[in-house]
Amino acid sequence: MDPVLNKFYRNHNLLYKVFLFVATTFLIVYLFPKSGTFRYSFEKGKPWQSENLYAPFDFAIQKSGVELEEERQQIFKESPVFFEVDTAKVTQILNSYKTVFERSFFEVTAQQLNDNLFQFGRNILSELYATGVLAESYNFGNEKIISILIDNTQSKTVAYNKFFVQTDLKPFITSKIEASEYVEFLPAYLSLFFDVVEPNASYNVSLSESALKERIGRIVPVRGRVDKGTLIISKGEVVQGDKLSILKSLESEYESQVWTEANYVWILAAYTVLVALALLMLLLFLRKYRVDIFTNNTKVTFIFFNIALMVLLTTLVVNYNSAYIYAVPLCILPLVLKAFFDARLGLFAHVVTVLLLGFVVANNYEYMFLQIIAGIVTILTVSELYKRANLFISVGQITLIYIISYFSFFVIHEGSIDGLKWENFLLFVLCGLATLFVQPLIYAYEKLFGLVSDVSLLELSDTNSKLLKELSDKAPGTFHHSLNVANLAEASANEIGANAMLVRVGALYHDIGKMSNPTYFTENQSTGTNPHDELSPKESAQIIVNHVISGVEIAKKNKLPDRVVDFIRTHHGTSYVRYFYNKQMEITSDFDPSDFMYNGPKPFSKETAILMMCDSVEAASKSLKDPTSTKINAFVDTIVAHQIEDAQFLNANITFKEIESIKKVLKHKLANMYHLRIEYPE
Repeated sequence: MDPVLNKFYRNHNLLYKVFLFVATTFLIVYLFPKSGTFRYSFEKGKPWQSENLYAPFDFAIQKSGVELEEERQQIFKESPVFFEVDTAKVTQILNSYKTVFERSFFEVTAQQLNDNLFQFGRNILSELYATGVLAESYNFGNEKIISILIDNTQSKTVAYNKFFVQTDLKPFITSKIEASEYVEFLPAYLSLFFDVVEPNASYNVSLSESALKERIGRIVPVRGRVDKGTLIISKGEVVQGDKLSILKSLESEYESQVWTEANYVWILAAYTVLVALALLMLLLFLRKYRVDIFTNNTKVTFIFFNIALMVLLTTLVVNYNSAYIYAVPLCILPLVLKAFFDARLGLFAHVVTVLLLGFVVANNYEYMFLQIIAGIVTILTVSELYKRANLFISVGQITLIYIISYFSFFVIHEGSIDGLKWENFLLFVLCGLATLFVQPLIYAYEKLFGLVSDVSLLELSDTNSKLLKELSDKAPGTFHHSLNVANLAEASANEIGANAMLVRVGALYHDIGKMSNPTYFTENQSTGTNPHDELSPKESAQIIVNHVISGVEIAKKNKLPDRVVDFIRTHHGTSYVRYFYNKQMEITSDFDPSDFMYNGPKPFSKETAILMMCDSVEAASKSLKDPTSTKINAFVDTIVAHQIEDAQFLNANITFKEIESIKKVLKHKLANMYHLRIEYPE
């Protein structure tokens, strides 16, 4: 093989981690906001904590949003509005008035009365068209000044209430007629004016909006200037009024000036260094304290994926509306990592993620404090995630911590609860509800990354599952043995704080390989016939040893998780099949000892070490005759001592103190199994 390819193959795990590290770093940096960060922090009404601040460069004092909005509202009130009036239309209406009048008042024969009625109506018509008639009403104040355009030329300005709206025609005519001596002619007048009156004025939208935009465009966003070297604020001075405006202007100017094309590469490089340092700390933690996870590229990828996902989700929310930042269920991260790994790793990864998000959110200290406290509460309160009630209780506690912490910060900042944003409490409740999504998320992760959580372990511990029922049918003695070992192992794990659910499931499945040749194992021999009597010690030993290999094959075929398969592989470690080894020694000493040795590996965790002890003790306890407490104590001590002498626990992170605790549990449990009573003195 080519030396370069050989070297690449030998180091492919490390190279993959380097690639993953670099890719995650650049992805997170890409998600970060591309703007500078003002190095000072300040709050309205609070003293300036830093040293005297002098202007680092010339900058303008920006008007506040309130000031700019007031100017815009004033311009909106004062900006001219243009209406077009068609004078030719008025002439046409006045000309048609006579014809329509004659048709409406033909019954009036008295000439003088007829002339009076005609002139009265014409006066009303002239009053209507004094300024102009509109087809509809517009949302302008009555005193709004209107510019009238005749032939696209401004002729005069009038108040908006000088125009007449056609929809007001009936009440207007009615009031005029009723106030005159011609009340009896009201129906005729109404018919007349409804036929004659037409709108002759209209709103010129384009010209009015153009004038408004032109005036708004002339608004100056600044009010004054600060020269370089000018003292802005002294240490201890209260941040308020003009000082606050100048500081906000400096902050805005600083962020816009710092992130320029010339500085882009430098700032991007600085971001990359900080993100890389945070992720490197996580990798070093895994390498030093979680070697089994560090060597598994799938698990490392899973951790980095979840961190990047939380940064992405938070960034999307901030870009959409930063007010919703507290609705992001960041506590899902420690929950997921605790479900698949352990609490310490979950908290460490959570803290690293919160540190990274400090670059993304505003009020980063407040945000980081809230999230770190919530993460600690998550780790401390959530236990046995497979129990739904525990998750609901923990989510309630997390939500309460969010609310209390936020309330405390607000009081510290403002000095009272006036102006408290109660809607943020609703966001915390939504965050808690979103955290409940962790259950289906864990299931999805199990399928995507091939991991196993306590929820899956609970399902696997069901003795009615297909594989365990098959074990019960084919090897009932082995099944009963596995149940006893599971009970012993679970009690031992609880005693030393190991994963009791994991070790129980491992114990239930550790001997499934015996289904291949069940009668070759004493617990399944019910006829009194021992098939080993017809085999040589070496052949018998190979059948016994092969139950581990068969168990692994059956487990893989039934898609049991790797964490469960590890118990099958390690429950005998590299020990000897002692009975047939001694039998072979009686025949001849010229043989290969490895023929009587299990292939291993040795237990490499507390849980697999617990199973080895419990399996050996439970199996050997069947040979005890007339058991007493003294015999059981000596028996347990002897078996565990042999395993320690054979260095079976050398790779497991288990202490002598923990082994002694496990032995104590085993002695107590075995005494209960044999129904031993306390021996009272006679």
